[in-house]
This record gives sequence, structure tokens and C-alpha cells, in this order.
Amino acid sequence: MSLSKTSSLANGASAFNQPPLSVVQFDGSEQLKRAMRHVAATVSVVTAGTDDRTGATVTSATALSVDPPTMIVNINRSSSSWPVIERHGHFCVNILSSDQQDIADRFAGKGGLKGPARYEGADWTTLVSGAPVLRDALSAIDCEVEHVIEHHTHAIIIGRVLAVTQKDAEPLLYHQGGYGQFRT
Repeated sequence: MSLSKTSSLANGASAFNQPPLSVVQFDGSEQLKRAMRHVAATVSVVTAGTDDRTGATVTSATALSVDPPTMIVNINRSSSSWPVIERHGHFCVNILSSDQQDIADRFAGKGGLKGPARYEGADWTTLVSGAPVLRDALSAIDCEVEHVIEHHTHAIIIGRVLAVTQKDAEPLLYHQGGYGQFRT
């Protein structure tokens, strides 16, 4: 990191003797939600089940490790997806492309659709685990549950990657409460 001549740190000031930031009183979860809206995140649909298939739109899916290939997702334990993931021991992270906002909305519960009804209007298949895979997903990461940490309202689910599909397109992003895309 190089410091410019006008930087207060370049002029001998310490990062620790700067005036404190003005901090508003922490008001709990709503303030955290507002802060996290500044993070642009990839939109995925996490799916699970067979005849009892269900799924949820998330922005919290990420790779935990590439050696061994491992994913991590956070699912609210009050979600209909949680008991299905727990029962089947599998899930698939379907990373959505920028033209799949309608799928994100369906799995977010918009329109009141639940369970298998959320799957209508899209082409689904399976890979290794048996979890539903969106055939047109930007990427689909099929996982077997390895470990679960139940913490407060959520289950932190660690899954071993069994199979991956991918195509070339732009991802669907979520930022400041709305969908968007990043163009290269």
C-alpha cells in the first residue's frame, strides 16, 4: 500500500490517534440488515428433496474450501427448506444468471408459492445427490451435507461438493434491496 503525500498517515499520524467515528446506538437486527444491504451478493436458489422438494433464495452461499471442495450455506431453521435438507442430507446451490429474477422471486416466496409449486416454469434435473438442479443455472453445485451448526435462528450447513455444472453468462446480484447485474 502506498500513501500519498496528503494522507494523514503519510504525515506521521497514527491510525489509532484519529478522532473516533461517529457511531449510532446499535438498535439490533434492523441496523445489521441495513448495513448488509451495502454488500452486493450473488443470488442462488438452494434446493433439496425429491418428492418433497423445496428451496429458498439465498445470498449466503459461498465456497468454504476448494481442497477438499466444500460449500457453506446459511438457512433459517423456520424455513420449509431446513427440515428437507436435514432429512435428505443433500442440497444444491443453483447460482442464478441475470435473466432468472423470476426464479429468485418464486423461491423467495413472492406470489405465495410453496414447495413443488416453486419449481413450475423451469427445467429441473438432478446430478449425484438427488437434489433438484436448475438446468439453466449459471452454475449448479450439488452437495452432500457434511456438518451442520445450529446457531440462533439459522443452520450453517457445510456440504461436500459432489458435482458442478456451469455456463457462461452474467450473474444475478442483490444489492440495496433490489436485483442487478455486473457486466465485465
